[in-house]
Amino acid sequence: MSAPIIGVGTTPAAAGITGIQNNIQKITAPARPGQEAEKPVGLDELKESSSFGALFGELIQDVKDTDAEFTQAQYLLSTGQLDNPAQVNLAAYKAEVSLSLLIQLRDRALTAYNELKNMNV
Repeated sequence: MSAPIIGVGTTPAAAGITGIQNNIQKITAPARPGQEAEKPVGLDELKESSSFGALFGELIQDVKDTDAEFTQAQYLLSTGQLDNPAQVNLAAYKAEVSLSLLIQLRDRALTAYNELKNMNV
């Protein structure tokens, strides 16, 4: 389902035009008898309701965590508090791999969605 169409956000009076009325009404999809209208699903609801959303939520959090780890390793190296400089390279590689995995899964999900969208029924 698509989101309802909403009129222009500014009123004609606010735009400096007088004498014009905004008669655009919201358009909603008709509900079938005995069935509730579907609400748009946000990211939070998607995470809670499906394993697909939970997977992407975990991947996004992993990218954030590995990037923070890499930033912390860089800081420790620059201040001289890091004993093993190879840890910076390992943290950078982890951050690169986690971001690459997220991008690949996003691309695959978009490709699958577009194939489903273009299917003839």
